[in-house]
Amino acid sequence: MESSPDWVEIGLVEALSQRELQPVVVRRTRLALSYRDGRFSAISNACNHAGGPLGEGRLVGDYVECPWHFWKFHHATGLGEPGYEADAVPAYPVKVEDGRVYVDLAAATARTKAPHAAHPLARPVVRAPGPIRVFGLSTTAMTDDHPRFSTSEALLEEALRHAGAAGFETRLIRLRDLKFRHCEGFYSKSARACTWPCSITQMDPTDELDGVYEALVHWADVYLIATPIRWGAASSLYFKMVERMNCIQNQETIAGKHLLKNKTAGFIVTGGQDNVQGTAGQMLGFFAELGVQFPQFPYIAHSRGWSAEDMENNVRMVAESEALREGARGLVDRCVTMARLMVEGALPEPPRNRGGRKANRATPAE
Repeated sequence: MESSPDWVEIGLVEALSQRELQPVVVRRTRLALSYRDGRFSAISNACNHAGGPLGEGRLVGDYVECPWHFWKFHHATGLGEPGYEADAVPAYPVKVEDGRVYVDLAAATARTKAPHAAHPLARPVVRAPGPIRVFGLSTTAMTDDHPRFSTSEALLEEALRHAGAAGFETRLIRLRDLKFRHCEGFYSKSARACTWPCSITQMDPTDELDGVYEALVHWADVYLIATPIRWGAASSLYFKMVERMNCIQNQETIAGKHLLKNKTAGFIVTGGQDNVQGTAGQMLGFFAELGVQFPQFPYIAHSRGWSAEDMENNVRMVAESEALREGARGLVDRCVTMARLMVEGALPEPPRNRGGRKANRATPAE
């Protein structure tokens, strides 16, 4: 038996027809009201994907495009774009009488969600049994197919050789080998628009940062991150990556999920110019915000100062320095010692009362 009509006035035609798409709240029901070719249509304001506000998006042809992650729904029927019709948001009848716009709240179509396989990264974070696992991440850039000696990467490789010889599992990723998009600012639209896994990773199967996420969240116990000093800071590739890690930090505040549990990090910083402590300090501060732990003396470094522009000598000094190689090995040992304490339970995870920052749980879509 069909429900009786429940026509509710939402406003004057003269006012509502000034915008082709707008959000409207009717008796606590949130709608995306569109005006196209002289006709009004209304669909739910909540996108099927992550609850994004459809009425704050834009009309692309006959479809309302969600401003968060660009899912599209027909402005009148609520059906998904061609090929995705099984994903539909509720649509509401609309009529105009005596210069006023009315919507029937009782006759909405159903919301339907097509089954979508969960992204592999979305699985629960459970450490698999086995030895300590050490993840090396090189952030130095160079020309494709034209390798050169990288001082930071050479020390990272020494560290991983030492870890492997000690019986630990190792994995190396060079960011320059990956094709991945910059962070596109979904968080700037809404905290809930920044999702885990990263929205870009979910939408773009060609984005190759998934291997980094896999290692950081699911695989590694120890991170060793190597960077050159570029204009007094870490490399541009490093910052391109950490901006994309907002999806990890954001889970703390919107969902109360701690993804980087029992993780230890150490850093390798080298450069022809100075600012070792400033570069390492930024990296330490960022990973501390994610809940990562550090051993005593959590970084090793090399720099010859502001006036050392003779890079050939700088490279030679690092390549020949047994002290720096010894430092890389010692960094591994300190990180592994800290990781063992956490993995084996001798160093319990502290409570996460973070000085005024608390989980702001996402509200379900209407």
